[in-house]
Amino acid sequence: MVKANTTPSFVMAGAREVLATDAVYFEQQVIAIEKAVGENPGLSFDLAKTLIESACKTILKDRGHECDSAWDLPRLLKETVGKLQVVPEGLDGAADVAASLKKTIGGLQTAIQGICELRNTQGFASHGKDAYTEQLDVVQAQLAARAADTIVNFLFRAHRHYPVDGPSRRLVYRELTDFNEWIDEQNQIIRIFTLEYKPSEVLFGIDQEAYRDLLTDYEAKDDTEDQTGDTDQEGGAA
Repeated sequence: MVKANTTPSFVMAGAREVLATDAVYFEQQVIAIEKAVGENPGLSFDLAKTLIESACKTILKDRGHECDSAWDLPRLLKETVGKLQVVPEGLDGAADVAASLKKTIGGLQTAIQGICELRNTQGFASHGKDAYTEQLDVVQAQLAARAADTIVNFLFRAHRHYPVDGPSRRLVYRELTDFNEWIDEQNQIIRIFTLEYKPSEVLFGIDQEAYRDLLTDYEAKDDTEDQTGDTDQEGGAA
C-alpha cells in the first residue's frame, strides 16, 4: 500500500516576495522547485542551482552587464554581487559594515558551492545513475531549496533597493508606479471602442525609448526638488 504524502507543501517565500508578475520563466522555476521538494527530492538540487543562475543572469542583464557562458555558479554569483550596492550611501562605519556583509555573502558563496556539488552527485536530472540508486530525502531537498530561496531574495532586494541608472537599465513597468501615475494624471484614458488603456501603459508598450526619456527627466526633477528641500531645511535650522 502506498503511503499518503504527509509532507507539508513547501513554499519559496523569499523568491515569491521578489517575483515580478511578468517573469513567467522564473515563476515556472519557483513552482517546479516547490513541487520537487516533496515529490522528487533529487530534482530539487538541479532546480535550486538553476533558480540562482536565472536570478544572477536577470540582474546582470537589468544592469547592462554581459555574463560569460563559461562562468560556473560561484563565479556568476561573485560577478552579480560585485555589480550591486549592498551598503547605504553615507552610512557611518560603511567600510566595516561592508566587510561584515562580505563575510555574510561569503557564506552564501559556500552555500552555492554546496548546492553545486549536491546537484552533481545527487541531482535527478544532471547525470544518469544506476536504476536502484537511493535518493536523498525531503529534509536535504528543503535545505538546498531554502538556501536558494534566501540567496535569490537577497539578490533581488539589493538590486531593486539600489536601482541602476542610465540607458542600460531594463525598464519594468510594474516597478515604476509613481512615474506611471504621474503620466496618467496628466493624460486622458485611451479608449478604443469599449476598451480602455492607461496612457503610461500604452506609451510603455509602443515606444519605450520615449518612455525612458520621460523617466530620466522625471527622476532628474525629483532629485533637484529633494536637494532644494534639503537646502531649505538646513537654512531653517540655522
